Amino acid sequence: MNPVFPLLALRAFTEVGRHGSIKRAAAALGVTSGAVSQQVRLLEERVGLPLFTRGRQSMALTEAGARVHPGLLTAFDQIESALRTLEAARARKTLTVSTMASFAASWLVPRLGRFTSRHPDIEVRVEAVADLVDLHRDRVDIAIRHGLGSYPGLQSRPLMAPVLLPVASPALLADGPPIREPADCLAYPLLQDGCRADWGLWLAAHGVAADPRAERGTAFGEDYLLIRAAAAGQGLALVPQAYAGEEIAAGRLALALDRPWPARFAYYVVMLPDVARRPEAAAFAAWLEEEAQQPA
Repeated sequence: MNPVFPLLALRAFTEVGRHGSIKRAAAALGVTSGAVSQQVRLLEERVGLPLFTRGRQSMALTEAGARVHPGLLTAFDQIESALRTLEAARARKTLTVSTMASFAASWLVPRLGRFTSRHPDIEVRVEAVADLVDLHRDRVDIAIRHGLGSYPGLQSRPLMAPVLLPVASPALLADGPPIREPADCLAYPLLQDGCRADWGLWLAAHGVAADPRAERGTAFGEDYLLIRAAAAGQGLALVPQAYAGEEIAAGRLALALDRPWPARFAYYVVMLPDVARRPEAAAFAAWLEEEAQQPA
């Protein structure tokens, strides 16, 4: 038997084992689900053993598959790391930064010209995506993440904790009941963050008893969409002060109640340790922290 196995089939097997799903593995590889399925079948035919047990929505490694998967996973991750090293040697002055679209549009991009003026030799490429990037595999140098700061295997530096403000369209507030206390917000439709957590936490922080209405309403995964829905008069929204300022100044939003509240989550600058040692990455991270200390 020829001991050489097709590399594509081994890669497909590794990614399906990593993600537990052909669909997610295909997305990670940038190919179709059919192509991944075909490569997995090819490998199983080659070894003469089933490597996965197949469910309706998931793929689980068999005993044989689980025995070899860790080694292959390590090998492909090492290949990716070596390729990143080669790319870094070719383009040391290029940084790819990944963050959420709302943060990029409302905070990062308007300030980015100041970094470029200070460091004209460093080229920054901003990727505004909703999905969480994998810094071990994706071609991203720095991620700005919104969370609690626990990122195993990565270096994270706190950037800022957004302050949330209750806002709505001026027309909605003019036509609705007056809002004098935080509990009065419950009389309006509430627009929710993706986790449906912010309103309950904001109300609790201001002494309002738990109320099921705090978790009802349309939810949005991006602050940008939340702001657009509020400006369209669909309800009250809790949005970061840094994002709301321009909308309030333009008259598209109005402050429903002057009761700001620091959010539970914060923004963090996240990098692989070897990336953090690159001078251009260190310069960009330091600049981000400097900008975060400036007035909005």
